[in-house]
Amino acid sequence: MSDAFSNLLESYRQIWKNRKLTEHDTTPEQILKEAIKRELEDANSHPRIRKSWKDKYYSATKRIAESGISNEHKVELIALHIEIAEQFTDHN
Repeated sequence: MSDAFSNLLESYRQIWKNRKLTEHDTTPEQILKEAIKRELEDANSHPRIRKSWKDKYYSATKRIAESGISNEHKVELIALHIEIAEQFTDHN
């Protein structure tokens, strides 16, 4: 499973080239899920210009769909975005 997440993480890096991803003693799965969570929280933006997680989800899935990565990785990354977005819906 780790290889699958390593490959997905590499695809994620291809889409978001300048995104800094922390790798301190964590697995590719943890890195990827944390990056997606921060992305949906819009944590990389200044608080005054942050968008809702729904807007960020739409932008992210559109960007994934339009990317040049494999269709398999597109589906898997979108599925991870859905999984993490569902955590936001549980709290709102």
